[in-house]
Amino acid sequence: MTPASFTTGTLAPDDILAFAAELADAARPLALAYFRSPLDILSKADESPVTVADRTIEAHLRGLIEARFPDHGIFGEEMGVKPGAEPDRGPVWVIDPIDGTKSFVTGLPLFGTLIAFLDGGVPLVGLIDMPALGERWTGLPGQARFGTGPARTSGCRSLSEARFFTTAPDGFIGDDEARYRRLVARTALRRFGGDCYAYGLLASGHCDLIAETGLQPYDTMALVPVIRAAGGVITDWDGDDLGLRSDGRVLAAASPELHAQALAVLRG
Repeated sequence: MTPASFTTGTLAPDDILAFAAELADAARPLALAYFRSPLDILSKADESPVTVADRTIEAHLRGLIEARFPDHGIFGEEMGVKPGAEPDRGPVWVIDPIDGTKSFVTGLPLFGTLIAFLDGGVPLVGLIDMPALGERWTGLPGQARFGTGPARTSGCRSLSEARFFTTAPDGFIGDDEARYRRLVARTALRRFGGDCYAYGLLASGHCDLIAETGLQPYDTMALVPVIRAAGGVITDWDGDDLGLRSDGRVLAAASPELHAQALAVLRG
């Protein structure tokens, strides 16, 4: 995807990324102010915890986006789609104020803020910020960075040598569990937990393969530009590009060869 794919007038990917960084800079102190402090924890329909921190951060980010780009759509985890917006068309911001809320509420620093910019339903710019760790990955067409330096996947091509991550093994149910077990049995090393942090590690070459299920668009859209620009591949379990209507199954790999091998195992 090239800058010419943008339909947002004179805006270029660098402009979008600069604003995404401003959003992350604004979110980070809010997250840290609530981290490891007494929290009002509620429960959503999917039984994942929601805190006042999630809602506060998202409300603040939505306000900043509205002020800078009043014509852009917004899709956030806590407050849904901006009234009148059509996420599949035109420019839209997809935000997850705290990805890894279970880590957040248990004091584990592996939670992040995810910010993505989509145009015509295609994720073009992505940012993964880790407030408690002070780490950040960004991705736009042709450029992935970790902090101020480049990010690059390991390039691992063999499933038998792959370092595998997933957030929670108990998240795989029924046929998904059987497919997951076939895959993980073929890998060299398994680690669990991390949520969005695992994808940053993949982009920087520290792990090679990630498979997950049950994710939402706000969990995935920011990851796509980062992984792709770092040299990796990220799709659903059918090998199709991730989008706002994907089924929640994600497969990310350090190389096209590794992705193809993992996809073949998942397909059985």
